[in-house]
Amino acid sequence: MAIELSDELIELEERAWQEQQHGALTVKTANAVQDAITAHAEATGQNRYEVEKELKRVVRHPKPDE
Repeated sequence: MAIELSDELIELEERAWQEQQHGALTVKTANAVQDAITAHAEATGQNRYEVEKELKRVVRHPKPDE
């Protein structure tokens, strides 16, 4: 089963990743991402760990066609 991600979830992770790369990740941003991952996983019936893993892969290591 393919993991489904929302645009909002991807945007939150992109913001967190940018902050992290600049050494400026805030607790507020990190919590927002974690809360959104949990809510998305629950709403879609997906495994929370798998959602987070795929989200990080898509944002940090995208395939050329993504």
